[in-house]
Amino acid sequence: MKTAVCPGSFDPVTYGHLDIIRRAAGMFDRVIVAVMTNASKRPMFTKDERVELLRRATAGMDNVEIDSFDGLLADYARQKNATVIVKGLRAMSDFEYEFQMALTNRKLNPETETAFLTTTAEHMYLSSSLVKQVAELGGDITGFVPDGIIEDILKKVNRAGGAPAPESVSER
Repeated sequence: MKTAVCPGSFDPVTYGHLDIIRRAAGMFDRVIVAVMTNASKRPMFTKDERVELLRRATAGMDNVEIDSFDGLLADYARQKNATVIVKGLRAMSDFEYEFQMALTNRKLNPETETAFLTTTAEHMYLSSSLVKQVAELGGDITGFVPDGIIEDILKKVNRAGGAPAPESVSER
């Protein structure tokens, strides 16, 4: 059984993330989507909230599990008997950083390979940071994230003092 780990902060999960997760699920027997803490980012959602949003967004993907971790990805992959780390790439700027991380993970855990999946052109521009910024400024995030989590994002933005949600989105 080939197990892959698809790590990320997923704050929040976007259609770009889901595209990579779906494609990985078609390639591997088991895909563990691992929510991690990125010390260089200030998350909007707690780790537990991100896990729950991902569970809802991936419902129906039978070979996909949602988990969270702190620490080294190489150690986590070893603990889960994963032989592949799946990383999504949007642009060349992503590749430089992810290539460095792949080499480091390979040094720390030689049994694990990193597979890079390029995003579709449709999602190339999409990032969690962009979704948060659009939501905070009162823009319509429909088409960026699954419908089932839009209200969660808008509630979080409104609690944080962002602009009120446009009528078309808040009525969903």
